[in-house]
Amino acid sequence: MAKDSKQSSEFEREAVPKTELKNWKSFLGMYAGEHAAGTEFMIGPLFLTVGVSAFDLLAGLLLGNLMAVLCWRFITANIAVKERFTLYFKLEKISGKKLVSFYNVANGILFCFLAGSMITVSATAVGVPTGLEMPKLTDVMPNSITWVIVVIVIGGLTTWIAAKGYGMVSKAANWMSPFIVLAFLACGIFAANQLGVKSFSDFIAVWGEGSDPFPGQIKYTFWHVFMWSWFCNAAMHIGMSDLSVFRYAKSPESGWTTAAGMYVGHYMAWIAACLLYAVYLKSPEAAAFLAEGTAPPVAPGPLAYNAIGWFGIIAVILAGWTTANPTIYRSGLAFQAILPKWSITQATVLAGSVATLAGIFPAFAMKLLDFVAVYGFILAPVGAVIVFEYFFAERYGVIKNYAEKKNVAFNKSVFFAWLISFILFFGWSQTQDVFLSFLTLPAWLTCGGLFIIFSKVFQKK
Repeated sequence: MAKDSKQSSEFEREAVPKTELKNWKSFLGMYAGEHAAGTEFMIGPLFLTVGVSAFDLLAGLLLGNLMAVLCWRFITANIAVKERFTLYFKLEKISGKKLVSFYNVANGILFCFLAGSMITVSATAVGVPTGLEMPKLTDVMPNSITWVIVVIVIGGLTTWIAAKGYGMVSKAANWMSPFIVLAFLACGIFAANQLGVKSFSDFIAVWGEGSDPFPGQIKYTFWHVFMWSWFCNAAMHIGMSDLSVFRYAKSPESGWTTAAGMYVGHYMAWIAACLLYAVYLKSPEAAAFLAEGTAPPVAPGPLAYNAIGWFGIIAVILAGWTTANPTIYRSGLAFQAILPKWSITQATVLAGSVATLAGIFPAFAMKLLDFVAVYGFILAPVGAVIVFEYFFAERYGVIKNYAEKKNVAFNKSVFFAWLISFILFFGWSQTQDVFLSFLTLPAWLTCGGLFIIFSKVFQKK
């Protein structure tokens, strides 16, 4: 297929040709790097702030991550290999250019905020040798001009890698991920020794039956951990964002490589980082914070430095990069879809600039558990439109790629399906104080079902 002059080598508006397909090793490195990365240094400690018990944490993560892997393998990778389009181009075919523009703006900005939180993580590592004051768990604004400068430098380097395209992002992940995984393992072993862990029962005793949550946090149970770990990446798997990644896969079997990210990153690395924070909580400094009724800071840089020195500093910096790089890349694709005259490089630079701006404000990193739940809840139901069309359109007589075939700019079926599911379940969460991750799957199923129903109605008209 000939390429339009406006298109780049990233195949934003065409199916990926067979000559560009990649084997499973490319995805293994990328997922191991992206998910054993900066978020893990933040999320692991945050589990302690919500007072989760040892059993609830270990069992919840084990099963929740398994469900995420199954979603990637049998839904995301399966559809990606058959279609070979980016999420944004596929959604445009179904929803129409006007409607998908709203989604792309929301998607791109939310991904920028996530990437920004990872730039914040890397900045905490740079702040150790410079004596930079670390942001507190409750901080929203930057605390110094030095912090702003550090974030801008790190954000610029991260954006430069992401702007090189998928090939560079994948290579960077493959180079960095073994180093980062080793660092997490070393941190976990060091922290376990500091805590006097000599057996599995000693390890369990670190969390025990859990504790009261820190000020401003809610108490997590098994179901909180299970549902949150399943849907913390909901935008990527059931939300279909990783169509943009797996469209390069030779086979849907590449979807199994996400297990490297889940069980190395979202299991071993989370627990290792949690142990680091457990060591810190025994320090006089942390005790002073707790005595004042405030939560001790969660700053990955100092935590890793106290465990393994400069090795930890480098690991935290690289860990922030390996999460921010593919996230900025995805965001760049979203922006390029609504700015077709821009090259993918220009769109990625825009995404990186927004992410860097977000990274200046530590609130995105310090409230990562809540933010990840919200952005997954917002974006995941849109993926249900693609999934339900793929599996059920022919059975129920719904026209596939309706907007493209009928030259529709705004597909009302998609809009009302998402709007109703969002209002219904987000409103339920807010008015009844229901944990948002409990409602992600019901919202996703409702949106997909309503899309099929509305499509039958509107397409007949």
